[in-house]
Amino acid sequence: MTKAREFIEFWIENSVHAGDGAHGASQDVTELTRRCLEMAEDQGISEQDINAEIGNLAEFIGRKLEAANKVEAEWQQREKGPSSSG
Repeated sequence: MTKAREFIEFWIENSVHAGDGAHGASQDVTELTRRCLEMAEDQGISEQDINAEIGNLAEFIGRKLEAANKVEAEWQQREKGPSSSG
């Protein structure tokens, strides 16, 4: 695994969360991308290194954010349980 891949997987796991208010979750892909690139630079990883691993970073973060929101919505639905109407 490359340094860039290892970094992005760690960063996504720790920084991209569903928009439920937990973890101070940001839903702004531009802001998340900026934060990611800033932290990557601190680790000596360039945007080009990241893009070589995963493609367009903003699109990648957007897909991860959508997936996190979908999982959260499904979990919320299960927590509510079946409707008692009828």
